[in-house]
Amino acid sequence: MSYFEDVFDYLKRSSPAQTEFYQAAEEVLYSLKPLLEKYPQYKKHKIIERIVEPERQIIFRVNWVDDNGEIQVNKAFRVEFNSALGPYKGGLRFHPSVNAGVIKFLGFEQIFKNALTGLQIGGGKGGSDFDPKGKSDNEIMRFCQAFMSELYRHIGANTDVPAGDIGVGAREIGYMFGMYKKLANRYEGVLTGKSLKWGGSLARTEATGYGCVYFAKYMLEARGETLEGKKCVVSGSGNVAIYTIEKLYHLKALPITCSDSKGMIIDEEGIDLELLKELKEKQRARLTEYVKYRPNAKYIPVEEYKKGMNGVWSVPCDAAFPSATQNELNLEDAKTLLENGCTCVSEGANMPSTAQAVDLFIEAKIAYGPGKAANAGGVATSQLEMAQNASMLAWTFEEVEAKLERIMKNIFDSASSTAAEFGQPTNLVLGANIAGFRKVADAMIEQGLV
Repeated sequence: MSYFEDVFDYLKRSSPAQTEFYQAAEEVLYSLKPLLEKYPQYKKHKIIERIVEPERQIIFRVNWVDDNGEIQVNKAFRVEFNSALGPYKGGLRFHPSVNAGVIKFLGFEQIFKNALTGLQIGGGKGGSDFDPKGKSDNEIMRFCQAFMSELYRHIGANTDVPAGDIGVGAREIGYMFGMYKKLANRYEGVLTGKSLKWGGSLARTEATGYGCVYFAKYMLEARGETLEGKKCVVSGSGNVAIYTIEKLYHLKALPITCSDSKGMIIDEEGIDLELLKELKEKQRARLTEYVKYRPNAKYIPVEEYKKGMNGVWSVPCDAAFPSATQNELNLEDAKTLLENGCTCVSEGANMPSTAQAVDLFIEAKIAYGPGKAANAGGVATSQLEMAQNASMLAWTFEEVEAKLERIMKNIFDSASSTAAEFGQPTNLVLGANIAGFRKVADAMIEQGLV
């Protein structure tokens, strides 16, 4: 283990105070030990040392003017982590929590997630500590235009293709695309998550949530089970959560929770999907509004959660879908889920479970789908959008969803077969990490020391 410890000592010296990045790197790298023991070429070519360092890190200032005429200043990032398999691909996140460590953790995860899709995309991530909440459309437009006035120099349809993430939806993508087109004097698929009116892909909005549920479906099928009739808890109420809930209904499961930063809903009759869409996609309202229309549902504010725990994971269920943010499910939450009979966890968010929670799920041998595998449907469909842009064609919803479902099946099969190859058939964390790493590492070796 001293080899890995040397790598982490280096990381902590060269990238100080980036705790989320350390967590992501440790989760991946320690699981690679059996691969490196069996195939020494990866150590010989220093793939570990090379892969933990981004190929390029861009940090820049964003100046913009608010509606009161006041100058505002934000910090922004784009980390282009690895291009061995294709153009850098990964979302942009606008949220006050964004810092270098968060962006590097997300970009590092993206390398292996993108590799697992089997598509020609490398790994990257970006964003800013700008908070879109409470801002007017004009303020968001001015920020997005100022942000793109620097970022446009570093991206391109065959170089780096950002997408959306937390705080970046169709509105923000539109403003950024417009500014890119003006500055670069090119109309190309440089961003994904675009409007259907000008180059977006059908099923992209649904893809991450749908893909996460498909992954759960395949995990359960491998154990002779289905999602039908299973009681499911879902965290979050954004894009991933909404379409996780929708696909759960398609597969005859019963989703009974959703949440936001202020509290959670428990609706034992099943979450009212159309109401949730109305509140979150159209009104941008808080979940407190939900119970006004569904009096039998219960709203629990964050202040009433058991200390140190997320209330969503205290609700008895058969399957759990963490779909909000990183580290939202800790060891105590994991213990509670298992005690209450949960046998399946499929992650729609990026690294939503802490390292201790992941270890417990692996030890318990439940059907556990780590985010880099289970939530890869979003980036996979972004690449399908790139393919449509490049060919100047638009596929039907059914065509895109069929491709998404096939990609998720291939990801599960790859992670599952790799886990079995290394003697741990129920450990999809190990399987996904090794399968993704091996694909990138082999490409890096074949492309030489660049």
